[in-house]
Amino acid sequence: MKYLTGNSAQDVAALKKLCPAQDVLTFPFAAEGGIAFVALYADAVTDKELLGSLVVRPLLHYTGEADAQEIGKRLAFPECKRERALNALAAELLSGNPVLLAEGVREGLVLGAKKVFVRAVAEPPTDVAIKGPREGFIEDVKVNTALVRKRFKTEELRIEMVEVGRRSKTSVALCYLAGTAKEEVAREVKARLSAIDIDALPDSSYLTHFLAERPRSLLKQVGTTEKPDIFCAKLAEGRVGILADGSPIALTVPYLIIEDFQSSEDYFVPSYRATFTRILRLVALIVAIYLPAFYIAAQLFKLQLLPIKLLLTIAGSIRGIPLSPSLEMLVVLVTLEILNEASIRMPKYVGMALSVVGALVLGETAVSAGFVSTPAIIIIAFSGIGLYAVPNLIEQTSVIRLAMLLVAGSVGTYGIILATAFLLFYLVTAESFSSPIAAPFSPLVRSDLKDAFFKYDLRSLDCRPRAIGSKNKRRLRHE
Repeated sequence: MKYLTGNSAQDVAALKKLCPAQDVLTFPFAAEGGIAFVALYADAVTDKELLGSLVVRPLLHYTGEADAQEIGKRLAFPECKRERALNALAAELLSGNPVLLAEGVREGLVLGAKKVFVRAVAEPPTDVAIKGPREGFIEDVKVNTALVRKRFKTEELRIEMVEVGRRSKTSVALCYLAGTAKEEVAREVKARLSAIDIDALPDSSYLTHFLAERPRSLLKQVGTTEKPDIFCAKLAEGRVGILADGSPIALTVPYLIIEDFQSSEDYFVPSYRATFTRILRLVALIVAIYLPAFYIAAQLFKLQLLPIKLLLTIAGSIRGIPLSPSLEMLVVLVTLEILNEASIRMPKYVGMALSVVGALVLGETAVSAGFVSTPAIIIIAFSGIGLYAVPNLIEQTSVIRLAMLLVAGSVGTYGIILATAFLLFYLVTAESFSSPIAAPFSPLVRSDLKDAFFKYDLRSLDCRPRAIGSKNKRRLRHE
């Protein structure tokens, strides 16, 4: 490892060799005492105004000794540290922190004058709440940790930084409450993060593949959220949270599937209302997955499943349709997925026109032309709406719906039952950091059922979820 020599010209040349980019600039200046200084900084990511006002201007009148410690005292810069290794100085320089060198001094000063480009803290578009906090995470990890620190004014909050990515060197914050979270889980998460060997980390979703015990599993094994209040509530239950620089999506482990049926608003409304909405989400999801499959199975194999009046209506609607029931439903489903994907990717000002074209032109024209039937469009439209009742599971449930549709068209009702049994077996055997994701139903944890689909009042939720294995069991003490 190479170190500074105290010769400014040689040290600048060595740093420029390690940082050959053209936006790495130098600014030489001299103090009244005769000491020659050189400030190196990355033009695009350094706050030059801060560098000039808090560093250059005070040192122009410096008459003290050529010593890094004395120079640092004169600056009184809030973020200032000494460093001798050239590699460490180059890394700080590329991160946006300017480096100050003085002639005859073998230590450089790293100054925290990084320019941070952040958007305002606002409500996340994917998790809108009528009641409750409106803040959402942004793409800066320091701001996100500050939002967490604002909610936990306790010495038990631990925030450990891990660097991920050989070239991006992305800062990842590991957050947990000491004495509440399982230390084994925190150590395991940190070990898995440290073992990641990847060029760059563009988003926190990359981390889920390395944190999951079964990366190719259809089911989620890592929880996600964009709201600090939800993130902190999960930390308070004993979970471990991960914040990645450059991503507004926070991760939490262990993950339980019941989390995605809960909403932050459930804790700001009466318990009966929260229970109703949770059951409604479950029913909507089940109907969205199974309605197209049972419709196909009824047409092909078991007409007795349909009431006689409904059967007559459907028979009149599908008369003259050239496609088989299963192929017809598959075509409508694929069309809906294409429209959904296009509406997300297209510019916002085209989205309304796309909705009109998809709903009116394509749908009405396809029915009028006798290409598809009206019941097929109604069922797929209702199924598509029902999936968004639980938006955090949309990727998994859309695939399950398609699989159920294919099974129903091939085998019928028995195929749906067998596929459901396989899905339940797959669900009850999945784990997230030694916690069953199907808890508190499998295994049955009676105390955790108070905050499952039936939500009890706040005074009844006096213990943390036992399925997570928190060290501190009680979170509310009655007088």
